[in-house]
Amino acid sequence: MGHASEVSVEKISQEFQPILVPGEHIEKAFKIIRDMFVFTNKRLILVDKQGLTGSKVDYVTIPYTSIIKFSKESAGLMDLDAELKIWVRGEAVPIKKHFGKDNNINEVYQILGQHILK
Repeated sequence: MGHASEVSVEKISQEFQPILVPGEHIEKAFKIIRDMFVFTNKRLILVDKQGLTGSKVDYVTIPYTSIIKFSKESAGLMDLDAELKIWVRGEAVPIKKHFGKDNNINEVYQILGQHILK
């Protein structure tokens, strides 16, 4: 439960094309159960499928410049059972996502770092 797996950029590009701005492209995407982290060259898009059927979908855009800090909480650097927290400017409570042992939490953390720490 909470496992993140990489999603093919080619597979989801068509779905996201209507919401991407000119010059924007998807770099990486990860799926956690039904939800997704989509990293573009300009922003992070969190996809939250809601309801039993997942027919209602919430697309949350977070410009990289709005992320003020992020953390990975686990038993250690190599422990992959972790919770990722992202603090967004203007929000008191961080966005939290749980990652199970068999996932890509460290890769997600690195990609966030690459965009935030430029």
